[in-house]
Amino acid sequence: MGGAAVDADTESSTLLLPQTTPTKAPKDSFHLAYTVYFTLGAGYLLPWNAFITAVDYFAYLYPSASVDRVFALVYMIVGLICLLFIVSFAHKSHSYVRINVGLALFVVSLLVVPVMDVAWIKGRVGLYGGFYVSVAAVGLSGIADGLVQGGIIGSAGELPERYMQAVVAGTAASGVLVSLLRILTKAVYPQDAHGLRRSANLYFIVSIVVMVICIVLYNVAHRLPIIKYYNDLKREAVNEDKEEKGAPTRALLKSTLWDIVGTVKWYGLGILVIYVVTLCIFPGYITEDVHSQILKDWYPILLITGYNVFDLVGKSLTSLYLLENAKVAIGASFARLLFLPLFLACLHGPQFFRTEIPVTVLTCLLGLTNGYLTSVLMIMAPKTVQLQHAEIAGIVIVLFLVVGLAIGSIVSWFWVI
Repeated sequence: MGGAAVDADTESSTLLLPQTTPTKAPKDSFHLAYTVYFTLGAGYLLPWNAFITAVDYFAYLYPSASVDRVFALVYMIVGLICLLFIVSFAHKSHSYVRINVGLALFVVSLLVVPVMDVAWIKGRVGLYGGFYVSVAAVGLSGIADGLVQGGIIGSAGELPERYMQAVVAGTAASGVLVSLLRILTKAVYPQDAHGLRRSANLYFIVSIVVMVICIVLYNVAHRLPIIKYYNDLKREAVNEDKEEKGAPTRALLKSTLWDIVGTVKWYGLGILVIYVVTLCIFPGYITEDVHSQILKDWYPILLITGYNVFDLVGKSLTSLYLLENAKVAIGASFARLLFLPLFLACLHGPQFFRTEIPVTVLTCLLGLTNGYLTSVLMIMAPKTVQLQHAEIAGIVIVLFLVVGLAIGSIVSWFWVI
C-alpha cells in the first residue's frame, strides 16, 4: 500500500504542477501528512457524532423532545449559513485562521454538556432549559463545522487525491469510534440516570481530547515537506494569475466563483442527493421508527454501528479502487433514491421486510454506498479546476454536501409519516 501511495502522490503532482515545472513532489515520510488529514477528518465530525450518539442521555432528560431530529436540523442549518458566508468571503480570510477558530469553537461546544451536567442538570429529568442550552451548543458546533470542514476539504483539494481520501475516511472513523464507545458504555454502565450521565460525559471528554490533538496536528502540518511543496505551488499559481490578470476585482472574483460552481456543479449535485437520501433515513428513522422485540434498545445502537462501519469501508475502498467515470458515480448517487421506498417497506410493507435482517442489510448498504460515492466525488471535484481554485472548489462541494444534509434533515420529519 505504501508503494501505491507514493505512486499516487507522484501521479497527482504531475497533474497539479504547471507544465514548465519538472520538480518532483517530496515523499510523505511515514505517511505523516496522510495521518494528519485522517485525524482532522475524524476530528471535525466527532463533535456531531458525540451529540447524536448521546441520544439515550438526552432522551432520558428530555422525554418529550425529538432530540435526534432537532439536533440534526439545527446543526445542518447553522453549518449551511456559515458556509455561505465562507464561500462569499473566502478571498478575504485565510483557511489557517478559520480552521483554528473552528477547532477552538468545537472544544467550547463540547464542554457545554458535561459542565452543565455537573453544575446544573445533575441527572434531573424535565429541565428543558438544559435542552435549549444543548441545542445552542449544537448550533455553535455547527458554526465550527462550517469553518473547519470547508477549510480542511479545501486544503485537501489542493493536495494529491489520497489526502482527500484520508479526510473522508477520517469522518467515517469518527462515527465508528463513537459507536464503539456507545456499545462499551451500554454494556458496562447501568441504563439508569447515573450510567447514562457517565456514558454521555465519556463521549464528550473523548471528543475534547481528540479536538486538542487536532489543534496540535494542524498547527504542525504546514511544516511537513509535502504540505510546504503544494502550498508553494499554490502561491506560484496565484502570483502568475496576478501578473496575467492584475489584482482581482470584485467582479472578477464573483465571475471566477461562478465559473468554479459551474465546473463542479454535477459533482456537487451528486453529493447533495447522496446526503438527502442518507439523512432522510439516518439517524432519525433508525433510532425512532424501527423496533426489535429480540434486540430491544440494542437495536438502534447496532444499526448505527453497522452504518458507520460500512461507511468507513466505503470511504476506504477508494484507496484501492477509484471509480474515474464521473457520469457513473453521479448516476449511482441518484440511484440511491431507491433506498427510500425500500426503507418505507420496512415500516409498512410485508412482514418479512419489517424483520431485523432486511433492515440491517439495507442499513449497511446505505453506509457502504454513502461512503464510497462520497469519497469518489469529493476526490474528483477539486481536480477539475486549476490548483489556485482547488480550495474554493472544495468549499463549494462542502456547501452542496451541507445543503443535502439540511434538506435531508427537514425531509426526515415527514417522509415516513
